[in-house]
Amino acid sequence: MSAPNVPSLTAAENAALTRRVTRLSVAFAIVLSLIKAAAWVASGSVAMLASLADSGLDIVAAAATFFAVRYAAEPPDHDHTFGHGKAEAFASLIQAGLVFASAALVGREAISRLLHPQRVSHEAWDLGVMVISTILTLTLVQAQTQVLRSAQSVAVSSDRTHYLADIAANIAAFAGIGLSLLFASPAPDAMAGLLVTAWLVWGAVSVFRGASVELMDKELGFEARAQIIELMRRDPRIRDVHELRTRASGPYIHMQMHAELDPDMTLAQAHRVMIEAERRVLDAFPMADIMIHPDPRGQAEAHGGPFAEAHASLHDDAPVAAG
Repeated sequence: MSAPNVPSLTAAENAALTRRVTRLSVAFAIVLSLIKAAAWVASGSVAMLASLADSGLDIVAAAATFFAVRYAAEPPDHDHTFGHGKAEAFASLIQAGLVFASAALVGREAISRLLHPQRVSHEAWDLGVMVISTILTLTLVQAQTQVLRSAQSVAVSSDRTHYLADIAANIAAFAGIGLSLLFASPAPDAMAGLLVTAWLVWGAVSVFRGASVELMDKELGFEARAQIIELMRRDPRIRDVHELRTRASGPYIHMQMHAELDPDMTLAQAHRVMIEAERRVLDAFPMADIMIHPDPRGQAEAHGGPFAEAHASLHDDAPVAAG
């Protein structure tokens, strides 16, 4: 799993976009579930049941994402001084769990239908529903993709992964129902249910991995960290930057680093240099929370505490800006 993406919007702009697209996700999940429920009642198709079960859980998952992005955008408080961004990762874990549950239920029903075949009826109606479902889901995924090009949200990203799996599931269901109609046999429908089950498991694993990247505080990518160092060193008074550490928390990025300055610089001058450096970084990373520790050049102390030895070895692998 790659490192977290870097948001290019302000907090307010990011929140507005993610709120809008999560409302759309909830609405689509409800509409799709109602359409598929009517089709399944009429036909009894296990492939349609598989798709309905997934859409039903989509409502719960979309609702979790809906509330998570709003909570994650709340400003820091006394109990959460680093903000509430991790709420998005927890919402993604809920999504993964729901998809696993859906896969288990659908797989059980598909195996039961293979062992005890039942004829599928109203196949043409089912096929029409799957076409409509796929078109609507593609529309939602496109909207989510547009948002994620500029906004940062692991919850929306997980929701998008889930809906991409839905599209593949819809195609499998379409094929299963169509083949059952063509060969007058319920077996293809049940086999499609098993294929959907496997695809749902894959989607759940992908969502889980995405959430784990953030919960485990994975560093930003090499290019982003190199850009941070380059922005810091644009001021020649900053002689070096080291011990850069970054992590994502929902839409926010937390970063801290040491900057070497002339030891003869006054405290007021050093403070001004740090403020200017912080503003440069914020221009490129508007949703960053930045901490810079100034060191007098040639007198920097090694990183202390329980991570001292680890950071001594990581320092040699840190990105170096050109110039």
